[in-house]
Formats: sequence, C-alpha cells, structure tokens
Amino acid sequence: MNKTYVDRLQYRQQDIPEYFRFYFKHNKKKAIAFDIDLFRDLKEPRLRIAIVTETWAPEINGVALSLLQLCKGLQSQGHKILLIRPKQKKSCLEFQPNKECLVNGQSIPKYPEMKFGWPQYLKVSQAIEAFSPDVVHIVTEGPLGFTALHAAKSRCIPVSSGFHSQFQEFSRFFDLAFLVKPIQKYLKWFHNATQLTCVPSRDTELALREFGVTCPLTIVGRGIDTQRFSSQRYSAKLRQQWGADEDTTVLLYVGRLSSEKEINVLIDAFSELRNSTQRKVKLVLVGDGPDRARLEKMQGADHIIFMGSLSGIQLAEAYASANVFVFASQVETFGNVVLEAMASGLAIIAYDYACAQLHVKHQQTGWLCPIGNIKQLTLHILEIPDNATLRSMGQQAMHDVQTIGWQQPVQQFEQALYRVKQDSKLLT
Repeated sequence: MNKTYVDRLQYRQQDIPEYFRFYFKHNKKKAIAFDIDLFRDLKEPRLRIAIVTETWAPEINGVALSLLQLCKGLQSQGHKILLIRPKQKKSCLEFQPNKECLVNGQSIPKYPEMKFGWPQYLKVSQAIEAFSPDVVHIVTEGPLGFTALHAAKSRCIPVSSGFHSQFQEFSRFFDLAFLVKPIQKYLKWFHNATQLTCVPSRDTELALREFGVTCPLTIVGRGIDTQRFSSQRYSAKLRQQWGADEDTTVLLYVGRLSSEKEINVLIDAFSELRNSTQRKVKLVLVGDGPDRARLEKMQGADHIIFMGSLSGIQLAEAYASANVFVFASQVETFGNVVLEAMASGLAIIAYDYACAQLHVKHQQTGWLCPIGNIKQLTLHILEIPDNATLRSMGQQAMHDVQTIGWQQPVQQFEQALYRVKQDSKLLT
C-alpha cells in the first residue's frame, strides 16, 4: 500500500464522516481506490450560484461555449444555478438552469448575432434576492454585469468575476484607439470591485496585472470534448465540396471574421504560398462576422472557401477534414479553437502564447512564433510540409490532448467559488 497515501489518510481522518472512518479501518486496501477529497466534499454544502453573462449558447464563441461546460459541470456536482442573461431567439438545449432571469438585449455594434443585456436593475435585483445565492459570478463586464455587481453589493453578497475578452485590445482594430485607456480604466475598476477574478491562462493573468488589477486572480482553464472533436469525423464528401483531393493541403481557420483576428495575414500568406509552389492548396475559413465582406474582396480571396458559421457535427467534420490549422489572432485570452483543432488531428501554426503556448509543441505538433512576428508566422505557412508529415504531427497533437477534459476546469471554478464564499465569511 502506498505509504504517502496511508499517511494522508491518517492525517485527514477528522475530515471523514464516522461511518467512512469505520469502513477504512476494516478495509484499508479499499481505501486506495478513493480520493479523500471526495469525502470532504460530502461535508461541503452545495452552493447557490448566480451566473451573470451577456453571451450564452447557442451563440458561437469561446466564452459562451466554455461557460456552458462549466455550468453543466457545476450542476452535475449538485450546485444550484440562477442564470441571468439577455433574451435570445434560439434556446440552449444542453442545459437547464435551476432558475433563470432574462433581460432585454441589444445587438453589439459590428456583431449583430451577439447582444448585451439592458441594465434592468429592479428585475436583476429581485431575481438575486429571490434566489439568495452564496456567490454572484459575473462573466462579462457590460451593462448587465455592471447592474448585477451593484445588486449583489447592495445585499452584501460576495462577487467573483471572469475575464474572457480583451475588449481594450479590440478597440485598436476598429479605429477606436482613443478608447483603449478608458476601457482599461473601467475594467480595472470593475475587477477590483470583485473579490476574485477567474482567468483562462497565465498570459491573461499577467495582462490584468499590467494594467492594474489587484484583486486575487485564479486560473480556470479550458477543456475539450474529445468525443465531439476527433480525426474520426473526417469527411471525404466535405473535402470534395472544397475541391480538395487526397493530395491537396487544406489550411483551416475557425473563428470570428473580424479585424482583430487578423485573417488578412492568413490570406496574404496563402496567396504567397499559392504563387510559390506547385502543390495543391486550399484555405477554408469557418465563421462569420463584420469583416467578411472586406476579406472576400482581398486579392486572392476567389481561391478561398468561406463556409460561414458551423457548429456541432458540421464543425467537427470541418476540423477533421483539413490538414493544418492556421491562427493569426493576437488578442486571445485562451483560444479554444486551438484545442478543438488538435483534438481533431491537426497540426497548428500560431503565435506562442495562450492556448498554443500551453499545448502545442514546436516542430512536433505544430509551429510557434513570437507574438507579433507576422513575418515568421508567414514563413511557417510557406514552409508547410507534405500531408503525410502533417498527418503524423496531427495524430501526436490529438494524442496530447486526450486527457484535457472539462473535469479539472470545473473543479478549479468550483474551488474559486468556495474561496470567494469563505473569504467573505472571514471579512464579516
């Protein structure tokens, strides 16, 4: 029997209910199969959590889809969830909150498919009061998040927040550079007004510290559904639709078609690749957004396939049917699409930060370059190896992410919420 485990068992006996102590005393071999933390959890009261978000599935973006997985995980652990969000035309069929508060929504400029919630203070305040949450977690810092922050504070309910989108950086790409400092100032104030902020990566943690966020920060990572995203989703029919045979190298991008994603860098590099090689190549862009019309008019765009927004099996098939994933964005807090591509058996070309930095092995499962080095990123695209090499690297990438599920991020989020509740008790 593992001595370290026995010592831990003996050291933490006081955490185990009496009947489990008796069981372990007479069945010590059985004890190896259990994690004592599970028994401590039996004594932890389940939380009542108000989740406030201005984006929610079935909207297609990393924040909405990640939040859906976290909420599903929390609810499966017995926690109760009040979901406060804007009304949507379509409903999410994968999750049913214990309670829900829907406010009016307003389309976000340049993103008509996404909305921000109206600051309906009375409605939000009454919903929070009726639910009586242990903690209010605010996912987005817009008008609805601002309203929920004040509603929770007025009732002395502990508040945590999440930082998922670098809005202050987006403004640079919309000729709104003059807003960078004011937005940073607001975000600094907002997160410092909460007791803890959850971030998806170390890079995001450092970025928040740089512009003055001083509240406690904790990393809540991201997972991947390897049943949904897999090389087994390969579709010969889809490749035929793309005009790609077995010898064609298909470069794939998935995400918003928006200027901050710098898709023009990918199109320029692809055009240069087409002009410098005899091999057959295709560039497939999956997603939609305000930059689509401009991108479709770029030189060489007539050789690019615009698929529009995809989800579910169609999205999984698009990943698995390509050969390499290319990603030029420099404003990601994480970059879920990189994990989805790796799980689908694709090698990655991206900047060395956020998700790619965490999971891509340079020259083994893809190619990384210093953030902002467009010349180096373009060079990696121009030097893409043959399909057999890409397939081998993609299989290694898929193998590397097989154990990256959602269980650990859910546990990280759960412990962050327990911490907020506990710290609040210590302050009272």
